[in-house]
Amino acid sequence: MRSKKMEGPSAPAMRRDPYEVLCVSRDSSDQEIKTAYRKLALKYHPDKNANNPEASELFKEVAYSYSILSDPEKKRQYDTAGFEAVEDSMDMEIDLSNLGTVNTMFAALFSKLGVPIKTTISANVLEEALNGTVTVRPLPIGTSVSGKVDKQCAHFFGVTISDEQAESGIVVRVTSTAQSKFKLLYFEHDNNGGYGLALQEDSEKTGKVTSAGMYFLHFQVYRMDSTVNALAIAKDPESAFFKRLEGLQPCEVSEIKAGTHIFAVYGDNFFKTATYTIEALCAKSYEDTTQKLKDIEAQILRKRNELRQFETEYRKALARFQEVTNRYTQEKQLVDELLKQRDSIHATFTVTKPPSSTSNLSNGSSSKLPGEAESPTAEDGSSDGKDKSGKKKWFNLNLMGSDKKLG
Repeated sequence: MRSKKMEGPSAPAMRRDPYEVLCVSRDSSDQEIKTAYRKLALKYHPDKNANNPEASELFKEVAYSYSILSDPEKKRQYDTAGFEAVEDSMDMEIDLSNLGTVNTMFAALFSKLGVPIKTTISANVLEEALNGTVTVRPLPIGTSVSGKVDKQCAHFFGVTISDEQAESGIVVRVTSTAQSKFKLLYFEHDNNGGYGLALQEDSEKTGKVTSAGMYFLHFQVYRMDSTVNALAIAKDPESAFFKRLEGLQPCEVSEIKAGTHIFAVYGDNFFKTATYTIEALCAKSYEDTTQKLKDIEAQILRKRNELRQFETEYRKALARFQEVTNRYTQEKQLVDELLKQRDSIHATFTVTKPPSSTSNLSNGSSSKLPGEAESPTAEDGSSDGKDKSGKKKWFNLNLMGSDKKLG
């Protein structure tokens, strides 16, 4: 879904090499790519360049390049086959601060209908964090804090963990019973004393709530991104089932060290404030749950590989089914036509011409054979030729005598 202003990391008309755009080499680390992107995104962000269309285009180019190089699978596809291998699976991302009221209403409507729409983080929030001018509230391990955050604003929290807790693993989760849209952000300490954005998780609807979480459990943990392959699925709805598990993406960070770590809840609703509850947990109290998470995600990864193979088999079988179905229709029509012709030929042998005398019956002429005498018919239509006046009628008997007696 795109409109005049609702543009994100869509491919620019003249595409440059993503490595060139971000000023990094092909062997740069994930952290180096992330740092380069943060600096350029902040430099060209529309919030800071409202009257500079060129900066807006550069921002989209930077976002587009980072969306490729930050994803291991897309990066591999690009390194192997260039832009054509990744352009069908690009995510859509929009900047709410640059939309305007009408386009924001359309975006909200499509989001309500279930269309996954990714949004950028306000440059003001990123810049304030980078400058270290944000207010950070403490969030002790084992506690939760509830609040409301305005759209395109963020509430910052400091989670202090010990060596033992870091070794056991840390989980930070945010939920919203009001089903608000939000982002859970993780910031790293910058050399200048500020905080640079390192991770972000978009809220997903799970049952009757929306939620997002970060799991630092010393093994590879995955997040489910519903926007992955959204364009490909829109083009081919039948592939939605097979692409469903493709949204399982590896989290960039699997562990954090002892110290104070900065998290934030960013309001991502289109119009109203986001209601949330954030909590920080030590995984030591959830060892069984941690193992279950590890096991179930391993099963999902195996199932995803199986589905990739099954999709190929399914499409081959579907193509064959359509082929034999078309043949069935054609063969049925041919058989019906052959039987119809056979019946027509049979009819030619069995149907005779009607007799010519049939036409005389319609004009009232007699159908008696020649020489056959006709029976006499009285004028009143009686079939017996005798004069009825010669008959004595029962009602004339003794009438004369009766008259005389009466007279």
